[in-house]
Amino acid sequence: MRWTLPNTLTALRLLAAPGVAVMFLYFSRPLADWFALLLFISAAVTDWFDGYIARTWSLESKLGAMLDPIADKAMVVIALMVIVGYSSMSPWLVLPATFILFREVFVSGLREFLGDTAGTLKVTKLAKWKTTFQMVAIAVLFAQGVFEHYLAVSVEGVSPEQVSTILSREAEDIHGLVWKEQGMLWAGYLGLTLLWMAAALTLITGWDYFVKAWPHLRDDR
Repeated sequence: MRWTLPNTLTALRLLAAPGVAVMFLYFSRPLADWFALLLFISAAVTDWFDGYIARTWSLESKLGAMLDPIADKAMVVIALMVIVGYSSMSPWLVLPATFILFREVFVSGLREFLGDTAGTLKVTKLAKWKTTFQMVAIAVLFAQGVFEHYLAVSVEGVSPEQVSTILSREAEDIHGLVWKEQGMLWAGYLGLTLLWMAAALTLITGWDYFVKAWPHLRDDR
């Protein structure tokens, strides 16, 4: 077993996964949102660097090959759990998150069952694109939480009627409500769009893995 720089980066990414949730336990919002966003982005960046360094410097190892997908799955699953937990439980968010979590459990179960033949389920380029869409979508949704919290703080003590007139551009925006609302809305739309695209890729790659595993699951073999 070789403990290399890529393996160290992967291990740090694995440790960062629960750290995203811990941010909301020890810090109040919006600090928790900011810290979770920065931690998630930093971990996502290392996902590219550890693979690039491993390939360029010929530092690929079995340990890294084992840890890398685990770290990716941990980051995505825990981050989605946090986002859904702090959301209004909109079906537009819950459904793609459910598809993604189901696929991760399903494919992990397939690999565990196949054991020595799990090599038939090698990570494809489409699966890598799926992971990229997931990471970007989650980062954008964390950013939406930042805008949402700042907007909520800004409207404290302001009457609903005044908020309505400001957001409809009928009154002067001395509280900076418009740009916060626009940031929240656009981050939400973009984040959900990317998450649904990730969910679609998730289902496609999950089906692809199932088809590849099917010959090893038949009773007539």
